Amino acid sequence: MLGQACDKTIAILLRILPKCNADMQPMQARLVAVFVRRFVDVLYPRDEAELAKRRAEGEAKKAAAKAAAEAKKAQMKAEKAAAAAAAKKKDTGDLLGIEAKKASQFPEWYQQVITRSDMLDYYDVSGCYILRPWAYRQWELIQSYFDGLIKKSGVQNAYFPIFVSPQALKKEEDAFQGFSAEVAWVTKSGKSDLAEPIAVRPTSETVMYPAFKNWVRSHRDLPLRVNQWCNVVRWEFKHPVPFIRTREFLWQEGHSVYATQEESEREVMEILGYYASVYEDILAVPVMRGRKTEKEKFAGALFTTTVEAFIPTNGRAVQAATSHCLGQSFAKIFDITVENEKHEKQYVWQNSWGLTTRSLGVCTMVHGDDKGLVLPPRIAPVQVVFIPLRYKESVEAVQRRAEQLFGALKDSGIRCTLDDSDNTGGWKYNHWEVRGVPLRIELGPRDLEKECVVFVRRDTGAKETVSWTNMISRAKEILDDMQKSLFARAKEERDKHIVRCTSWEDFMNSLVKRNMCLCPWCDCMACEEEIKIKSQNDSVTMAQTNADAAAELAEEQITSLTGAAKSLCIPFEQPELPEGSKCFACGKPAKCWCLFGRSY
Repeated sequence: MLGQACDKTIAILLRILPKCNADMQPMQARLVAVFVRRFVDVLYPRDEAELAKRRAEGEAKKAAAKAAAEAKKAQMKAEKAAAAAAAKKKDTGDLLGIEAKKASQFPEWYQQVITRSDMLDYYDVSGCYILRPWAYRQWELIQSYFDGLIKKSGVQNAYFPIFVSPQALKKEEDAFQGFSAEVAWVTKSGKSDLAEPIAVRPTSETVMYPAFKNWVRSHRDLPLRVNQWCNVVRWEFKHPVPFIRTREFLWQEGHSVYATQEESEREVMEILGYYASVYEDILAVPVMRGRKTEKEKFAGALFTTTVEAFIPTNGRAVQAATSHCLGQSFAKIFDITVENEKHEKQYVWQNSWGLTTRSLGVCTMVHGDDKGLVLPPRIAPVQVVFIPLRYKESVEAVQRRAEQLFGALKDSGIRCTLDDSDNTGGWKYNHWEVRGVPLRIELGPRDLEKECVVFVRRDTGAKETVSWTNMISRAKEILDDMQKSLFARAKEERDKHIVRCTSWEDFMNSLVKRNMCLCPWCDCMACEEEIKIKSQNDSVTMAQTNADAAAELAEEQITSLTGAAKSLCIPFEQPELPEGSKCFACGKPAKCWCLFGRSY
């Protein structure tokens, strides 16, 4: 009763406050209510039992509201965790094996292989990726091999800054319109705007050549041959493909300065040979050596040479590495001159050349199968995995012998690992198969009695029993044979997809069948541009009537690759061009055989 009287008194007092109540803010109204309640409590003391009851009810309501909020928060957290787990399982390889089929689901297959083999992880900036140790070790092996070749040839390593001043970049852009669309700019430092934006290098000509101007004065300072291992950023594209087309990538870029054109051109071919060796001798990937057309050459270069790789599964070519003869164009922009033996000033001749982590993606695409990676032994971080199969009373004996044999294997120089984890044999087999380890060696209780081990090849799945005494020599033989057979198989498959075409109809039909086309061509830039446009349009038209073309176009929509064909290179090894040959596209007299195809 007292409580009700109190509440009524408060209401009356608030109503009789003339204008104040209407003008009060919510906080003011609450303060007045508290004051009045305290005043009324003095005049009309409440029953303590009732007060306690009301306090308890209030506390109960607060506790219930808090519990409901905590439950909602826990539910949201659980849903978020479940979604993250599902995404991880889908995107980063929480599953053990590869589900997608290489032949029919190539984009999904590639994504599963590179993530579930622990080569790569996705990042929250589009086009940028995390190279995990399994991939980075492969890059280190490439680095070691190529670095040895160029150092033996007289090239020295250096490092130049990642940032490019606008003035230096503008010099190149005014002359060649090279990388303007791809340049990323730094415009702020903390919350403050920079006095002028600074570019992040898309390549290093504009970083290095102002320094070269100061380093070379006389013909005695030449040749200057410098290489750097670094990262670059190119931001122009919308549809990245891990390793193949990324906004940031690792590479080596070499830059050379010579006194004569003859010396310069000799080095261009020397470096191109090294690149071909990286792909063919280390990665077991066949490449086509050739010269880029005027349209496709490096902006500002006298000419560009290239090694072109090919992915038979989707019919796409990949520019694997390039070696450019820059001529004297950059020397004139940056005023790089030397005094010759006659005490005359002359502009120098320059080259640039580069190889990137794209090579890892090419190797994966060419050799991988439905089980995962298939790594050529020379690029494999682990060439042999040794797996002891332990059962009950044989555990200690198998483990002891496995450690002894593994030690001998490791001492022989073979890159190997001992998997003596508690996982099952089947789990271990799958784990290392997905990662592409070339050779698996198994040792079980029965093998102890026979003093042998079982070899299992990753490329063919073939098994053979080998004695302990022959284990190391046989392992080396198999690894060497795998390196050769993987290259031979890849080359045979690549060669099947190089088709000679002398008419436009043959050309388009061959493209649909995922081939590269070697065609008689007029070597005209206008014709080349028309080939690109017309092949794109005809791809769409053919998709309406041709089942193969329709399937090809559907895949392109998934991978965001165009149906247009472009020139890949003019091969150095030219078949004889029959007299009177016409360009397959425009009908003008043909000057050479040119390799065309779809590419990344």
